[in-house]
Amino acid sequence: MADEQAPPPPPHRPRKFTPAELGFTPAKPVAWLSPLQLAGTGLRVALAGIQGSYLDKRELQAAFPDQVHREVGPDGDTWLDFVADLGDGFDATYSVAYLMAQATLSVGDHELPRGRALVLGGDEVYPTPSPERYQDRLIGPYRAAMPVPPPAGDGPTMYALPGNHDWYDGLTAFLRIFTGSRRTEIGGWKLPQARSYFAVELPGDWWLLAIDDEASSYIDDPQIAYFMRVARAFTPQTKVIIASASPTWVQAADKPTAYASLDYFVRTVVDPTGARIPLMVSGDWHHYARYSGADRELITSGGGGAYLYPTHQLPEEIEVPPPALPSASKRQGYDLRSRFPGKRLSRAYAASIFARLPKHNPSFIGMVGGVHTALLLAASGVIHSAVGSPLQKFALVPLFILTVAVIAGTYAFAHLSESVLGRTTRRVIGLLHGVAHLALAALGTWAWWELPLHAWRWPWSLVATLVVYGVVSGFAATELVAVYLLLAARFGVNLNELFSAQGIIDSKSFLRLHFAADGTLTIYPLGVRRSARRWQTASHGEPHQPWLNPVGRLKAHLIEEPIVLK
Repeated sequence: MADEQAPPPPPHRPRKFTPAELGFTPAKPVAWLSPLQLAGTGLRVALAGIQGSYLDKRELQAAFPDQVHREVGPDGDTWLDFVADLGDGFDATYSVAYLMAQATLSVGDHELPRGRALVLGGDEVYPTPSPERYQDRLIGPYRAAMPVPPPAGDGPTMYALPGNHDWYDGLTAFLRIFTGSRRTEIGGWKLPQARSYFAVELPGDWWLLAIDDEASSYIDDPQIAYFMRVARAFTPQTKVIIASASPTWVQAADKPTAYASLDYFVRTVVDPTGARIPLMVSGDWHHYARYSGADRELITSGGGGAYLYPTHQLPEEIEVPPPALPSASKRQGYDLRSRFPGKRLSRAYAASIFARLPKHNPSFIGMVGGVHTALLLAASGVIHSAVGSPLQKFALVPLFILTVAVIAGTYAFAHLSESVLGRTTRRVIGLLHGVAHLALAALGTWAWWELPLHAWRWPWSLVATLVVYGVVSGFAATELVAVYLLLAARFGVNLNELFSAQGIIDSKSFLRLHFAADGTLTIYPLGVRRSARRWQTASHGEPHQPWLNPVGRLKAHLIEEPIVLK
């Protein structure tokens, strides 16, 4: 009797929403103002800045396969999705991944099929890269959204462009995941790319060129040589989409040199072929914004899951290349045509800093409370000492050190920002922030000495100081920081910190693009007003269906009418 082969076991599907069942740990949004996060990220950023040229692995990629990819469907057209800034908290990241993994999305009168290809436009992980963080914040959620390829036809492909957060380890983890031979898929998405940059041929003589300019610093020679080989196929009828990790066309309003790398690429690679560039797209700023010119659209689409970035302070008009950048390229004006979230909602999000800052960064309360408690104890030492005595002079030392530390800290915090304001103005704003904290400390010291708690017997007086005063001063100082962030952001100072401190997981977005065989490109900007917060396991679904479904409504909508480029 012939041996009968046992049927293969069914693919794994989790029964519970636990790390053991899922194979990853759903991450919380990064608390950017927590003390450990501030110190760790600051150190990694500093090391990346100092050793960036030594850690740059792009020169080595010249030895990698020299691939040009092609994404054309059986009917001669294709659909492509673009999303960026996605590897943050689970709820927002998975909400976007879940929607993109659906076979179709019903948006108004449109039925939009899933993209044949998915392009990740940068910052696939936060706050800094490591294999574990990629697993928990990117690979796990996207595998849960589409565990295996759909049964009909080939599974979709996934391409990834590194952003500045992917660069903090010199692309080590990024290259292992997206270009190594050990991993060829993330869930149902195939990983075909061999370098940190890539070119994709699309229907209707469209091409997508995704460039890796190392956080707008420069483009290496092997990369330029690769794209020059790609550009040999271009003609004056060719339409090129340039994808970069940052919207340098907007950032150049404050820092003109930010656009230099992209400008050099256009003049060196694309312009000599006569091809046109009707569209540039990027992430890095975590919102949707579209600038429109005479013959080009500039779209920022960074709503893949990271904390929301404001739209109410975007310039209404920009000039590209910026006037302050010496360039042989023709300068053109662009108008801001659409943004998501809208201007009014963005302002409302900004005003929510008072509630969200302490809620999202509870350890920040402890940090500033500790500083203000130390100022109280130092001031108390001076008050307890006899006037003019050596003990009083000695007690002045820690008070002086703490005062200098507060001023230096607020000065450095304001200097994190690159705004249209000059350095002198930013310094003044930072110093005023420090003076405000010293004034709050003086007021707190006076109020504490008016209360009977400080007169309790030792050690209860110290316990009361550390517990009662530490907590109250921590909350008061945190709200003072919130006031500072809201006011300073009006001048463009610490605007990023105003929103990163809140960790807003709503108002997400991505693009769905349709390339018709006749060369017509239709762009559908899709928004997600509210990310899901609760999930239920789908333990009995089909192998390719999501492991987790939202509890309640999760829906995409059109941010604006489809943009048609013919």
